Amino acid sequence: MSEPATAAPQLQTPVSADDPTYDPRLSNEDLAPLKNQRWTSYNLFAFWMSDVHSIGGYVTAGSLFALGLASWQVLVALLVGIIIVNIFCNLVAKPSQLTGVPYPVINRAVFGVKGANIPAIIRGLIAVAWYGVQTFLASEALVIVFLKFFPAMAPLYDVEQNGFLGLSALGWICYGILWVAQAALFWNGMESIRKFIDFAGPAVYVVMLILAIYLVSEAGIGNISLNLSSGEPLDFAASIPVMISAIALVVSYFSGPMLNFGDFARYGKSYKAVKKGNFLGLPVNFLFFSLLTVITASATIPVFGRLITDPVKTVQEIDTVFAVLLGGLTFVIATVGINIVANFISPAFDFSNVSPQKISWRAGGMIAAVGSVILTPWNWYSNNDAIHYTLGVLGALIGPLFGILIAGYYLVSKQKVWVDDMYTMKPTGRYWFRNGYNPNAVKAVAISGAISIASVLIPKILLDTGTTTVNATWIGNYSWFLGCALGYVIFWALERQAPMIKVDLSGDAAANGTLSDGRAVSAAL
Repeated sequence: MSEPATAAPQLQTPVSADDPTYDPRLSNEDLAPLKNQRWTSYNLFAFWMSDVHSIGGYVTAGSLFALGLASWQVLVALLVGIIIVNIFCNLVAKPSQLTGVPYPVINRAVFGVKGANIPAIIRGLIAVAWYGVQTFLASEALVIVFLKFFPAMAPLYDVEQNGFLGLSALGWICYGILWVAQAALFWNGMESIRKFIDFAGPAVYVVMLILAIYLVSEAGIGNISLNLSSGEPLDFAASIPVMISAIALVVSYFSGPMLNFGDFARYGKSYKAVKKGNFLGLPVNFLFFSLLTVITASATIPVFGRLITDPVKTVQEIDTVFAVLLGGLTFVIATVGINIVANFISPAFDFSNVSPQKISWRAGGMIAAVGSVILTPWNWYSNNDAIHYTLGVLGALIGPLFGILIAGYYLVSKQKVWVDDMYTMKPTGRYWFRNGYNPNAVKAVAISGAISIASVLIPKILLDTGTTTVNATWIGNYSWFLGCALGYVIFWALERQAPMIKVDLSGDAAANGTLSDGRAVSAAL
């Protein structure tokens, strides 16, 4: 009998997807435990830079000024929100880094080997929608570059004259270029993606610094006012609930990549490296990014006569070919970066998990890419209000999944994972539960998800239909937190009432389990 585990496994030895103990219905080369975990803190730092430095992130941060907050209050809200994201990312990263498996696979230890498809499909579908949105935002930056160099193409940008399904001919051309470019990058695999995000994150910093310095010099530092509030000014007491709402918005914005961060944490060479990368990439990086956002937006008022929170529109206002080319292409690269890491890789693993032998990682990603076009995101993503409403629904769906995973791993399983059991369909397998599903997890996601989604939809429906004049739509701002808390508590309560996850705390090797090569796999510290 092998010795009990005393430390977290690093899984540097290959674990073959063709291992006879691994059921082919649950495993392929991409879903099996990693052969090597090589990502350093910088790789994860660059991952977050690519995730943060996007047009969507810039616009979301800028939209907070419309809530009536002063600049310092916006910065505080952004920083507090990102610290919460940092803590939650560390929590979700641990089980995947220790076992070397992606998000849908680690969910087998909570939802069951078949039930894990529930969170996988939900996360995958959400990623498809956001993949389309981010591609559209990047294509708009590319349109500006085209029009600057080829002004004769302007009629092609007229939706009324040359449009199809709500998008202009030029919009389709630019969307298609980026769609193909992203697909090509993704097709080359994770190593190419890692190299790209190592470049994309820092690149946008250079351009944002240049943009900020240029605008400040044009405006004159004495003409820069950091009070950007475009809504009705709020006194301190009234600003507190608005700041809390802004914090919730930040968490919701990152809720997608935060949920499936295990897809990337699994590549980390150690959990310590992952935590360091998260700290540098989230609080440190986000604070600097937010400061640049505020300074750049502040300078647009004296330079252009109005507040501009969209970096693409800011670059468009600078009437020089070099600025448009450099700024436009850089923001395209930045948005492609976030799209790849947040909305391409996730559904690739998620859809592959549904049928590993029929859907490879690459095929899963291409399903997402095609689906993003079918959704025609440009038809429903057109203003800042849509950002808030979309993020509310997003948080409503993702919050319960996050809470259940965290409760399952930390509270119920006591940070123990039996890796081999996540790859077997045998009824004797630890994660077979009841016909491959953990009924407690299914019930928890159904109940918490329904309540969370209702918190977003019902107040708005009642207000829009005139059923009530009370505006309670603010409740939707907290849908992620509501869903997360409900998922956590409900799953824990159901497991206490009728336990499905069995954990032997005696510490012997049989309780900890072993990999197919005989190594212990307890993920407990």
